[in-house]
Formats: sequence, structure tokens, C-alpha cells
Amino acid sequence: MKKNFNFCCLAGAMAVFSLTACNDNSTEDNLLQQPQAESAKIEQPNELEKACYYVDQNWNSSAVLKTSMKTSTDTNFMNGQMTKIASLWGRSNPTLRFVDDPSNPNSTYNAISYSTGKIYYGYAIYYDAKNKGGDIVNAMILAHEYGHQLQYIFGLPSVSESTARPNELEADGFAGYYLRRPEGYNKTQFSEIAAAYEFAQSIGDYSTTSPGHHGTPPQRRSAVRLGFLLGQYNLSASDFDYNFFYYYQGVLNGTYKMGKNSRNPELDAYMMQYIDELRKIQSGEISAEEFKQLK
Repeated sequence: MKKNFNFCCLAGAMAVFSLTACNDNSTEDNLLQQPQAESAKIEQPNELEKACYYVDQNWNSSAVLKTSMKTSTDTNFMNGQMTKIASLWGRSNPTLRFVDDPSNPNSTYNAISYSTGKIYYGYAIYYDAKNKGGDIVNAMILAHEYGHQLQYIFGLPSVSESTARPNELEADGFAGYYLRRPEGYNKTQFSEIAAAYEFAQSIGDYSTTSPGHHGTPPQRRSAVRLGFLLGQYNLSASDFDYNFFYYYQGVLNGTYKMGKNSRNPELDAYMMQYIDELRKIQSGEISAEEFKQLK
């Protein structure tokens, strides 16, 4: 039987835009509609939010916010995933908007989580991710960005460094957790999310002293794997943070904490089966092909 860890939380403040709602009741009607643009100038991220990019770039001044993707199928998928991700953590949806830049489409290869309760998701990264790995990749990226919303709300992560690595690796862990949970994306075999984590690790970087360092590709792989393993248990955001860094210190500092996790002994017994595997993922001893076959 899975052990439940409950967490009570206060509702976070959320910025709300005044805009025309996109009618998603009729798929046929939506297919005839053009994506609706907002009149407000697109907001650039502040210094804190620059640590929460999916990749590292600002929005162009020519970019526009939209309430929908190119088709109602894509729009409905993303809105539906947003609802499921937020609901998993017992919260209401943040403001999800899509970013288009017809004059420079590649400039929207990004997704950003704002501390004011908004997620902006670029057209370019959405369609590249979908083409390379299908819908699950965008589900993972969105869950990653929502992980940053949890960090803003609850003052996470509990580990700090001179770079954004703890923030980004924990967000990858939140994404892996969501992909496994039955009330989330409900993937019970790790091999089923191969496309998602391959896309994530490909955006890893080796600029280890840069403030915006997101973690190396092997570190991002091991973070997603750890989050997936923690998905065996129903955790609050604070319990996830505690357990993620309890076991992930091996990646951040080079040595695993081998003492017993007295806070969650049942979870600890489960996780100790995977400590050596996580170390080998982080070090690269487990090959990419072997990684894809993990259960």
C-alpha cells in the first residue's frame, strides 16, 4: 500500500489578465478561429524568474501573447494538462499563455514560469517538442514550469547554490513525479517517458559557474528519474522537496546521504534500492540506451 503524506497550504496570489476568453466548447468552431492575441505588451522576466527559464533567452519585443495554440487540439491538450498538473498539487490553475512571434518564430523556443502566477509557453518549443517526442514532452515541460510555481509559493527549493541548478533539477524532479502519478500522466514504466527525459537532458548545459546553469545532461536525467521514483508515493510539495534533496545530494555534492530517512522510513526502504542506479546515471556509467530501458 502506498503511503500518503498530506500537506495543507494557503492559496497563492495570482496575477490575472483581462482578456477575451477562447471558446473551447466546439472543436469544429475552434479550428476556424485564429489564435487570439492579447493587447498587452509581453512581459519580460525579472532576475528571479530568469533562473526559471526552460532555456535561456528573453522574449522579443515583437512577440505577442495568445490564449491558444495553432489548433484547438493543441490548445485543449495544454489547458487540460495545466488543470491536471495543478490539481495534482491541490491548487487552481496558474495563468497559462502562449507566445508567438510571426516575424521571428525561433525566438519563442522557451517556456518561462513567472513569480506572479503565470506561465508563458513558446510556440517554437511546443511544436519542436511535439515533433520530436509527442505530447508527453510538452506535458513534462509544463509540469517542470509548474514546479517553479510551487517553488515560488512555498519558498523552495530548500537547497541553494550560486547557480539555478537546484531550482532546475527539482523542477525536473517535479515533472518526473507528475508523469508517474496515477492522477497525473499515469506512466507506470520509466521507459514510457523516454522521449520526455531525452528532450530534457538535451537542453542541459555544462556552464557550471553561470548563474543560469540548469544542470548537466546526466544530472537532468537523474533528476527526472528520481522524481519518477518518488512518484511511487503521494507527497505534498514540501515532502517532495525534502525527499528529493535527501537523495539527490549525491548529484549536487558528490556523496549520497547513506543514513536512514527517519522522516519517511517506508519511502526510504524503497529508495535505497535505487541509490547506486542514480549514482551511475549521474556519472554516465549507465549508457543512454540502458537508460531508456529502465523500468
